Amino acid sequence: MKHVFTLLLAFLLFSSCNDGPKKSYKPASIGAINSVGVVISNDLWEGPVGDKIRENFAAPIVGLIWDEPIFSLEQMPKKVFTGTTRYRRSVLYVDLDTVNVAHVKTDLYASPQKIGVIKGRTQEEIIENIETHAEEIIQAITAMELKETQKRFLRSLNKETILEEKFGITIRLPSIYKLGKQEDNFVWIDREIQKGSMNIIAYEIPRNSLTNDSTFVTDFIRMRDSIGEKYIPGPDFPDKKTYMTTEDAFAPYFFETEIDERRTIEARSIWDMENYPMAGPFATFIIDDEKSNRKLVVEGFTFAPATNKRDYMFELEAIIRTIKFK
Repeated sequence: MKHVFTLLLAFLLFSSCNDGPKKSYKPASIGAINSVGVVISNDLWEGPVGDKIRENFAAPIVGLIWDEPIFSLEQMPKKVFTGTTRYRRSVLYVDLDTVNVAHVKTDLYASPQKIGVIKGRTQEEIIENIETHAEEIIQAITAMELKETQKRFLRSLNKETILEEKFGITIRLPSIYKLGKQEDNFVWIDREIQKGSMNIIAYEIPRNSLTNDSTFVTDFIRMRDSIGEKYIPGPDFPDKKTYMTTEDAFAPYFFETEIDERRTIEARSIWDMENYPMAGPFATFIIDDEKSNRKLVVEGFTFAPATNKRDYMFELEAIIRTIKFK
C-alpha cells in the first residue's frame, strides 16, 4: 500500500505541473540597434514598393546636421529569411499575396522582436498599406529599440548620485559617463568618444516658464542660450568669448511626449559655439514636475565632427527616458 500511495502522489504532482500554461521559450534576438531587415523580393525592392519603403523607413531624422535615416535597411529575399536570420530583432516583411493586410507581430521567432508585416494583392495595395501603417510600425520598432538600449545599460551602471541629490531623480546611466561639472542648479555629465563627446546636462526652471504659446520658441532659445553662456564654454581666447548657443539657421522641432508619466516637451535642433566653428545635434526634454512646482530640463547633445550621430543621439535619448522621480 505504501508503494501504491507513493506512485499515486507522484502521478498527481506530475499532472498538476502539466496543467499550468506552457511557457514558450524564444532565442534571444540579434541585430544592431536601429537596423531593420527588409524581407522582400528583389523585383519589389527595386521598384515603386522599395521606393515607398525607403521613403518612410529610411526617412531623414529631424534635428541632425546632415541627413541620417531613421533605420538602416538591409534587404533580403524570402529564401534568405530562415534559420538564425529569423532571429533579427527588427524585421519588415513585404510580399504580394492573396490578402491585403498590415500589422505588427511580436516575438514571433525570437525575443524581443517586432516584425512589421505588409501584404497586398497588387503593388498598389502594398504601397497604400505602407503609407497607412508605416508610422505604427516605426513607433513599435523604435519603442523596442529604446528598451533594448536601456537594458544594455544594466551591464555596467554609474553609481553617481548627484542627480538624485540635486534634482530628486534617478537615471540609468552607463558607467562610461562621468560627472564633468556641477553648480547650484546645473549638472553636466559626459563621456568621451573617438572624435568628440556625448553629453547630458540637467537644470531646473520655474514651473510657470515656457507657458506662452506665442513666444514659446523664442523663450526656449533664450533659455538654452543663457544656460550655454553661463555653464558651457568653448575654447579660451584672450579677445573673444565662446559658449554654446542655438543655431539660428535651423528652427527647433517640438514634440509632446512623457517621461515617468509627466508631460514633457521634446525639442530637437542644432547647437553651435559662439565665435568658434563647432556644432552638433541636441535633444532637450522639458519635464513638467507638478508635484515639485518646477520644470526639470534634461538635454543630451553630441560633438562628433565628420561622424554620423544618429546612434549617439539615440543612446542619449534612451538614457534620459529612464528618469524616475523620487
